[in-house]
Amino acid sequence: MSFYDLTAETIDRKPQPLSAYQGKVLLVVNTASECGATPQYAGLEALWREYKDRGFAVLGFPSNDFGAQEPGTEAQIKSFCDVNYQVTFPLYAKVATKGGAQSPVYEFLTTGHGTPKWNFHKYLVGKDGQVVGEFGTQVTPDDPTLRAAIEAALA
Repeated sequence: MSFYDLTAETIDRKPQPLSAYQGKVLLVVNTASECGATPQYAGLEALWREYKDRGFAVLGFPSNDFGAQEPGTEAQIKSFCDVNYQVTFPLYAKVATKGGAQSPVYEFLTTGHGTPKWNFHKYLVGKDGQVVGEFGTQVTPDDPTLRAAIEAALA
């Protein structure tokens, strides 16, 4: 099984086969609008804009799992991201990243790689649809370690 075998709901509540990203390198991030790390949206958008033409995508999965810091509806989240951070990378419907209601996307990502400990936890998915790295909240989008991992996955 690979990441590309899954389907997720977009922020507009439409089913999206993740096979649409087949062969791309992905950075999958659990996001939240009311978190101290929320300014990472700006850095994620910058990464997306810098690397998208090289076969890379950032996928944002809002989650209310940590500190109830994503209480909004999908429409509110989409508006918040647009108004405050001009987010153009793909956003998905709110998901559970852990526990009994964990989404299939996070079930796949966390198998063998650990569950997120907080918002803005990042999973790097290689061109083959397998997780090649994970980065905690403290690893910001401009962190040289993350950028080196993205470059290596794109090579």
